[in-house]
Amino acid sequence: MKKLGGVLVALIALAGCDRTPDNGELAEAEARGSKDAAESGRIECALEGAKLFDRTCTVEEMSGEGGAILVVGRGNVGYRRLQITTDGRGVVSADGAEPAKVTIVGNNVIEVTVGNDRYRLPANTGGTK
Repeated sequence: MKKLGGVLVALIALAGCDRTPDNGELAEAEARGSKDAAESGRIECALEGAKLFDRTCTVEEMSGEGGAILVVGRGNVGYRRLQITTDGRGVVSADGAEPAKVTIVGNNVIEVTVGNDRYRLPANTGGTK
């Protein structure tokens, strides 16, 4: 409860300020959150056709027969395996059942769609879209 009181005081203090949010500060905070989440093994995902992304999926890298494999956790509904490629495609489905479609969505971020699931993964994209 003590923590909640501090949050309320901070919100009241912010409500008293009549200033618009600084987009640069917001972008930096989001980048810090993304980095922290990636370091803790959490990535953004939108499962089963969801429109909005949330940071509830996990990702782990492991060695496979053909190279590095990403195991992307899907909450309590299983996981997907993605093979990291070296030919510029990013990743392909290692499960073989459904193909992976890769789209660059930002600087060092790709969106991977497999079936009705979408995942945002860090990647060396060589720039912004």
